[in-house]
Amino acid sequence: MNYLPEFFIVATAHFLAVVSPGPDFIMITRNSLMYSKRTGIYSAVGLGFGILVHIIYSLVGIGLIISKSILLFSIIKFLGAAYLIYIGYKSITSHSKTNLSLNENKKKDLTKFQALKMGFVTNVTNPKATLFFLSLFSVVISPTTPTFIKILYGLEMSIVTSLWFIFVAILFSHHLIKNRVDKIQNIASKLMGAILIALGIKLALSSNK
Repeated sequence: MNYLPEFFIVATAHFLAVVSPGPDFIMITRNSLMYSKRTGIYSAVGLGFGILVHIIYSLVGIGLIISKSILLFSIIKFLGAAYLIYIGYKSITSHSKTNLSLNENKKKDLTKFQALKMGFVTNVTNPKATLFFLSLFSVVISPTTPTFIKILYGLEMSIVTSLWFIFVAILFSHHLIKNRVDKIQNIASKLMGAILIALGIKLALSSNK
């Protein structure tokens, strides 16, 4: 059987979802601007690993259980909202680094693990991603599609997610953009924080269904 038509539908739907502005995009932009290209890239890789978690539970049917359980879905939703609000709060309360030396700035950068974890947790606790992959695996992808093919779909989506946000990280960490942002770094940090908090509140108040 030719799975290319199904693959193109899955790949297109996923790419459109990935490039749509949301918590992942704001988090990568924030980390790239406020920290470094390295931090942005590792955060992007973390997002890709988060996609694999959604793929795994969708393949074994746990995604359907989560979607049908108001309690489980609510827990994921509030964890995701709380994490976004926490990141936003940290951004707003952080001190401006404009007057710090290069070495001091470097010390303030996130470690590779911290950046990876931030990307991973942001994606895994996003209930919108849970619903997206549930819909993808229950409506778009045929039940007769072999598990091996579904795994390949998942790997493609994980890689594309990481590559897209690595591109975003490289773009926003470019010196031309960072030099401009450095002049208003304190304002930019608070703006990013406010957006993340707003997204977290919106997520917390959204309907489960």
